[in-house]
Amino acid sequence: MTMTHSWWWRGAVATVAASATLAAAQGYPVKTVRFVITYPTGGGSDFTVRPIAQKLTERWGQSVVVESRPGGSAMIGTDFVVRSPADGYTLLLSASSEVSMNTVLFKKMPYDPVRDLQPITLVGTTPPVLMAHPSLPVKSVKELVALARAKPGALSYASIGNGTPQHFAGELMKTTFGIDMVHVPYKGAAPALIDLLGGHVPIGLTAPTTAIPHIKSGRLRALAVTSAQRSGAMPEVPTVAESGAPGFDIVQWYAIWVAAKTPKDIVDKLHADLISVIQSPDYKQRQLEAATDIVGSSAEALSVRQKTDIEKYRKIAAAAGIKPE
Repeated sequence: MTMTHSWWWRGAVATVAASATLAAAQGYPVKTVRFVITYPTGGGSDFTVRPIAQKLTERWGQSVVVESRPGGSAMIGTDFVVRSPADGYTLLLSASSEVSMNTVLFKKMPYDPVRDLQPITLVGTTPPVLMAHPSLPVKSVKELVALARAKPGALSYASIGNGTPQHFAGELMKTTFGIDMVHVPYKGAAPALIDLLGGHVPIGLTAPTTAIPHIKSGRLRALAVTSAQRSGAMPEVPTVAESGAPGFDIVQWYAIWVAAKTPKDIVDKLHADLISVIQSPDYKQRQLEAATDIVGSSAEALSVRQKTDIEKYRKIAAAAGIKPE
């Protein structure tokens, strides 16, 4: 084959491949699409994604199923999506941990969350809420800081586990305000709340969904949320940022991804259809009831959020002496 013919052949192959990709995108989806979640069914990820899957099924006329693949600090399910064909038929609904926080908690991961995942959209955010047992004589972050400074090392705070957003929020508070509190990690929200409600630990950080009923009943006192803006589910509760720490922002967030190298036309269609569902009034209201504030971002904004969070958590971990496993 002459050089001229070789160029012509390569160009023809590229044209056919591009045409096939475009045709696939225009017809997408032509079979069942699956959403992978990295936590057990019944939790926040499940509640976030199931209404989306239902709406997409109605919109596309194709089944969209939810598949739970928990374990490995949420990395088993994420790695499954990374290794799936980059054709848009396997989506990941992630929390922030497996795509940002884990990079500073583990020396080795089976995937690179920045390189191996294509962002689609940031769905929403839910902030940890800082609470105090009523027996503690504080009603604000400023009063808590004053008490902690007066009694260094005497106060302890509960989180739902090591390496969680609640843990990082507590450690960032310590370095931001220059206070010394003892971290008491629990295996989940339920045991942390039991000890907080019983007064065995005076301060706690947990998700709003589990905290709100106890705050409304007066059994716990909300001091602040750790997000940059107030929570739509708790608008009366100030932020830590408002309480003397400008820029303070720690949240759990949920986002949608596909494997890297998924064709751009499919990525664009996914983004457009997902935004339409996520921004719908009924979905927003449903999520607000679960204390999640809907975002619905561009893919670029999600990518920036991911990289910014990785850098933020690296700095918090270094200051707090949190070592990767």
